[in-house]
Amino acid sequence: MLIKILGSGCAKCNRLEQLTREVVAEQGLNASFEHVTAMDEIMAYPIMTTPALVVDEVVRVSGRIPSKDEIAAWLKG
Repeated sequence: MLIKILGSGCAKCNRLEQLTREVVAEQGLNASFEHVTAMDEIMAYPIMTTPALVVDEVVRVSGRIPSKDEIAAWLKG
């Protein structure tokens, strides 16, 4: 699975990536990460605010940091 973190590299973006990596490790999932910081690439997704979490090109959340349980549910599905 491909997981993208969309954001400029701010503290919230980094926290979202950290939480997502923790969930991947805890569940033993096989995932690759990409941190998208280029504004033109971020604008290609239907989001209004960052940070955003994209799993296999599906936007799961934007504008807030979800709980680990939310992230886990998205990665299972």
